[in-house]
Amino acid sequence: MVSKNQTKLISSLQFKKFRDTTGLFAAEGPKVIDELLKEGLKLHWLFTTDEALVDLPNHYSVSDLELKKMSFLKAPNTSLAVFHIPKQEPSIKMGLIVVLDAVRDPGNLGTIIRLCDWFGVEQLICSPDTADCYNPKVVQATMGSLARVKVHYLPLANYLKDIELPIFGGFMDGNNIYAETLPSEAIIVMGNEANGISEEIISKITQKISIPRFGKIQKAESLNVATATGILLSEFRRFTEK
Repeated sequence: MVSKNQTKLISSLQFKKFRDTTGLFAAEGPKVIDELLKEGLKLHWLFTTDEALVDLPNHYSVSDLELKKMSFLKAPNTSLAVFHIPKQEPSIKMGLIVVLDAVRDPGNLGTIIRLCDWFGVEQLICSPDTADCYNPKVVQATMGSLARVKVHYLPLANYLKDIELPIFGGFMDGNNIYAETLPSEAIIVMGNEANGISEEIISKITQKISIPRFGKIQKAESLNVATATGILLSEFRRFTEK
């Protein structure tokens, strides 16, 4: 049986201010929940209609209707869990690092976190106005990769100011990524969905890169930021794995 206070708290976790004050976030679906548990995130509550999960601590068996009332999904899965937000570790300035400048769409951020996990990028640096990685939509889109990629929210100008790695930025008019010599350690900056990289951050970039268009018509205006991030990461890894 789910209490009114539990339902109220879960509902509040759709808002960042309540995630910040409670130190909690919600995740849905056995796949996502299992990935977070495997990586050692601390479970607060688990609500499920799946009897296979009854051995987990802080477990509550619920009906389909109860789960639907607390779910953030249009089509609720079998489980919803509330986890403690892990303490943020210090950021590092080595390896291949993705930096996001005001990427505000939760789906894009979730996909980029998943891409970082796939391509072995252990650290993602986000501007304070980038979407919150513990937004339920972001958590869902990561499919558990959030547990393996360290996400930091930092003033980007300060972070990039003294960095020794080459700083690449994704632009429409940059150098052709397929003609570039790419290092194994670098910063890749991706900008806002509508406005690209801000002027303040452009001044920190050492090399502009772009993904060329192919075909005869070439009328596509731009690539989705998550799609572009995936292509750039693939090329960086392909080049350094030769």
